[in-house]
Amino acid sequence: MSLRRIIGISFLEVLLLLLMTASIQAQSTDSSGPVIQPREQKEPIPTRAELAKMYDSNPGNSDAYHNYLSALMTEMDYDAAKDLVTKQQRYNNSPDLHIDLGSVLEAAGSQKKAKEEFDAAVASVNGDEVRAQQLAGAFSALGKDEYAIQIYERCRNILRNPYVFSTQLARLYAKKGDINNAIDALLSGNPSPYGGPDETKATLLELLGNDPGNLQLAQKSLLRRINLQPDNTYFAELLTWLYTQKGDWEGALIQVEAIDERTRGAGLGLLQFAQQAEKEGQHAIANKSLDAIMERGKEQAYYSLALSQKLGIAQQKLETDPNFSHEEVQAQIHAYDSFFNNYPQYGASEMVRDYARVEAQFNNNPKKGIQLLQHAIQQAMASREFIGRAKLQMGDYQILDGKIWEASLTYSQVDKDFKQDVLGEEARFRNAKLAYYRGDFKWAQTQLSVLKASTSELIANDALYLSVLITENTPDSNNAALLMFSRADLLLFQNKNELAQKELDSITSIYPKHPLQDDVLMLRSNLAQKNHDYEKALGYLQTIYTTYGKDVLGDDAVFKTAEIYERALKKPDEAKKYYEKLILDYPGSTYIQTARVRLQALSAGTPQT
Repeated sequence: MSLRRIIGISFLEVLLLLLMTASIQAQSTDSSGPVIQPREQKEPIPTRAELAKMYDSNPGNSDAYHNYLSALMTEMDYDAAKDLVTKQQRYNNSPDLHIDLGSVLEAAGSQKKAKEEFDAAVASVNGDEVRAQQLAGAFSALGKDEYAIQIYERCRNILRNPYVFSTQLARLYAKKGDINNAIDALLSGNPSPYGGPDETKATLLELLGNDPGNLQLAQKSLLRRINLQPDNTYFAELLTWLYTQKGDWEGALIQVEAIDERTRGAGLGLLQFAQQAEKEGQHAIANKSLDAIMERGKEQAYYSLALSQKLGIAQQKLETDPNFSHEEVQAQIHAYDSFFNNYPQYGASEMVRDYARVEAQFNNNPKKGIQLLQHAIQQAMASREFIGRAKLQMGDYQILDGKIWEASLTYSQVDKDFKQDVLGEEARFRNAKLAYYRGDFKWAQTQLSVLKASTSELIANDALYLSVLITENTPDSNNAALLMFSRADLLLFQNKNELAQKELDSITSIYPKHPLQDDVLMLRSNLAQKNHDYEKALGYLQTIYTTYGKDVLGDDAVFKTAEIYERALKKPDEAKKYYEKLILDYPGSTYIQTARVRLQALSAGTPQT
């Protein structure tokens, strides 16, 4: 047959098939009835006879054996099931078969004989850890945790190794409600070469939950072990951690001091504990821990670190207390001055930037802040990154000092030195905002158009907002209202809050229907937050998202509301409501991803810091 003939036949066959398919589809989609879908074919369940045949043909096959045994047990044919297991034991003398036979006998009502088989499975343990785990798992699957415990305990005794199976035993005891033995099982195998204290803490949390009684039991068990092994710092460390879980930070500090003395740790443990306490907001305890280091004398290795950390705690208090006093500011300045005189090696550290911040923003002395930063960046140990950040900060303080052009030059230096870095983008944004402050909106827009694609989400969002602000409020040559607004923004940045408030009042009075009203409210909200008047700030934000919710600041207002509830007011449930509102009402917002992450963290009980 020729090739042409073959192709011709194939084409006709294909054409006929297509016509038939089209006809069937037309019938199935006819309005007279629904489309008929082919019924899904299910594999038939094998009968008992078929399962028996499969087993007989290959008795060494584990699946064939278990499938057949399962069928016999389902039919409650215990005699046949017993015969099957007994037969299987001739092919395979595995200890698992004792468990199978015991299960059959127990189901048949032969409790005594069933126990003999289960005991035989336990007696078969010979120190093989993998085998012991398999047997214990088989018992647990049957709900016989007592036998699983016996398996693990026997294997540990044979191996004379208290480290193995401590976690498995602890969980089995806890499952039975025997917390005392669960704690003892976990602690008896520690410190273990297989896992450190963090693993033990995680397991303890799992076992103890939030039950104060369970925490008390763990505390007693640890104290008993510490008395028996006073030099074992592992148990002391766990007890310290347990005190913090109970909220007894004083008790934890006592333990840390005792450990430090026994190990001659020179204060390192106290320093680390102070850092942990500070992170948890326990500032008084953190200070006590640092004082314990410093009381040992200035010659101690960790004295300067302890002192620097104390200054950091005082700095944080100053920045979070809206009612700080002039005396507190002066005390902090004196403490910084004394510290840097005694420890000049810290001259290019982040502490210098904190010191400059206190002078410029709390003591209203931007000139001194600038001097401190200028001196710091000239230090030989100053890193490139530190110099860049210090210069950005210096530019801010030059604005506070009214030296706008000098600030622009400083920002430009950072832009040049960090062209492809986030620091460079930050410098360009600050220069763009400086142009906005000066009323040079056209040049500001040129810079902002590039920054809207910044790799930093924060810079991109800020650039987008400022760009939209300028675009929407410069419809013609009359930029009077926006000039007033940018002036108020600058005054607020310069901490001239009363003057900024007056400027905002003037905009509202002179231009009551100007589209800047939502921006004015946002600036008022920022001012209220700056003064820690969060209720007033929330009120301004509420007006924005209820009255101007469809404008550009609607999602900003909802997001900032959630942030205030989460971070300032510590009301996670309220914060969750507003993160959810943002996700539902503003699906295109640039804050969506951040809101989802924070909502997930709040739902898991781990709010962002």
